[in-house]
Amino acid sequence: MHHHYLTAIEAALEAGKAINEIYQRPFEVEIKADNSPLTEADQKANGIINSFLEPTGIPIISEENKQLDYSERKDWETCWIVDPLDGTKEFIKRNGEFTVNIAQVYFGKPKFGVIYAPHTRELYFAEVAGEWAKKIDVPNSYGSLKELLESAVDISPKVDDKQMRIVGSRSHLNEDTKNFIEDIITPKEKEIVSKGSSLKFCLIAEGKADVYPRFAPTMEWDTAAGQAICEAVGVHVLALPANSLMSYNKEDLLNPWFLVTKEL
Repeated sequence: MHHHYLTAIEAALEAGKAINEIYQRPFEVEIKADNSPLTEADQKANGIINSFLEPTGIPIISEENKQLDYSERKDWETCWIVDPLDGTKEFIKRNGEFTVNIAQVYFGKPKFGVIYAPHTRELYFAEVAGEWAKKIDVPNSYGSLKELLESAVDISPKVDDKQMRIVGSRSHLNEDTKNFIEDIITPKEKEIVSKGSSLKFCLIAEGKADVYPRFAPTMEWDTAAGQAICEAVGVHVLALPANSLMSYNKEDLLNPWFLVTKEL
């Protein structure tokens, strides 16, 4: 495994430790200019991840870093795309469904992704070109990173014969999503499966759901690592309405609506 991959995994695990410490005690919540919440966990995790990734010399796009103008970013061949705490709302609600997302992108396409859910200690990582994705249930204590990685198991998507499992929000399905779900033609029974943060991508990559329609705003750091994990196992993340693979380090870091599915 390339040392950059190991660096990203280590960064995610260390950030996760800091997030868990803050999660276990009272913490303050600030509201950012765009009305999204920010906690000290977001900032602490960001600092830790930057400290691991900066020595690689590869530029970083992170939700909590100041965004550089496209004129400075457009010639980057490779960059990191990071969300130090995806699912800040889940973190504040204390439902455990928050993640650390780290992806490496090459000419706009995800190359490698790491998603770590610190509360449940589930670690997912994948390499797109190698066509492998793995998961580890991280124990409370372990020896070296190498030892930990030896316990990884392969994940892959699976189809359920009886049910079409659709990833959605239990609490608020917007009109577009409702319509999309109603329009799916299938003899199977449709079932809504709910999860916070980038774990939605992992559900499909590991065969616990079949399709994830997203007709609501997301940013590149919400999806790059999840897309890497999905693409590594033959699941597509399609930008709508174009039906092309979603791309990264765009002039506008806002994603289009998208659909995650194994079927094309």
